[in-house]
Amino acid sequence: MSIKSDNRHLYLQVIDRLKGDIEKGFYKEREKLPSEFDLAKQLGVSRATLREALRILEEENVVIRRHGVGTFVNAKPLFTSGIEQLNSVTNMIIQAGKVPGTIFLSSSVQGPTEEDVRRFQCSIDDEITVVERVRTADGEPVVYCIDKIPSQYIPQGYSHRGESLFDLLEKEGKYISYAVVHIEPLGYHEKISPILECEPETALLLLKQMHYDQNDHPVLFSLNYFRADKFSFHVLRKRV
Repeated sequence: MSIKSDNRHLYLQVIDRLKGDIEKGFYKEREKLPSEFDLAKQLGVSRATLREALRILEEENVVIRRHGVGTFVNAKPLFTSGIEQLNSVTNMIIQAGKVPGTIFLSSSVQGPTEEDVRRFQCSIDDEITVVERVRTADGEPVVYCIDKIPSQYIPQGYSHRGESLFDLLEKEGKYISYAVVHIEPLGYHEKISPILECEPETALLLLKQMHYDQNDHPVLFSLNYFRADKFSFHVLRKRV
C-alpha cells in the first residue's frame, strides 16, 4: 500500500510510514525489511527516495543496514537516561525493571600515569586501584567498566566484586556530587564487543567520566562502554 501524498518531501513521508509500521508491529525488532526494490514498490516511491529515508532512519538507530545482507529493524534501547542526570549503572538497570549484576574481571594496584597525576591531582608516588567489571541486566552483559580510584580511598581487604563504587566512596566520606563526561561513539571493539556479546554491527557508546566529591576533589575516573542497542542517552538543552 503506497503512502498518501502530502505537502512534505516524499522521504519524510516514507520515514513516518516506516516508523508507524514498526510501532504497530508490522515489522518486528531484528526483522529484515523487504528488499529496496520491493519496499519502494509497496510505498510507491523511487529507490532513491527510499534510500534517503533509510539513511536517516539508520542515523536515528531505528534500522541497521548490513552491507550485502539487507536492512533490519533495530531493537529499542532498554535503558534510557538524561545525560545531565548523574545516575549509576546499577540504578539505570533497576529503573528499567531489570536485576543488576556484576561479573568481576580484575583488580590491580598501579602507579599513576602522567594522565592520572593530572586527573587526580596526585603525586607520582601515590597508588591507583584499577577495577574491570562487566555489568549485567537479568544476567545479560550490557556495560563494560574500567574504574580508577586513588587507593587511599579504598579500605583494605575490599574485594570490588559487588558493592557500588559510589556507595564505597560514600562510606569513606567521599560523596560524588557531579561528573564531567565525554561521549565517544565506537564501532566494533576487538576485546570489549565479544565480552558484551555484541553482533558485529552493534555500536558502543563510551562515556569517559571524571567524578568529583562534595569538596570538588576528583575521586573516580570511569570508562564505561555501553551497548548502543541497549542504552539511549539524551540531554535537555535550554536556550540562553
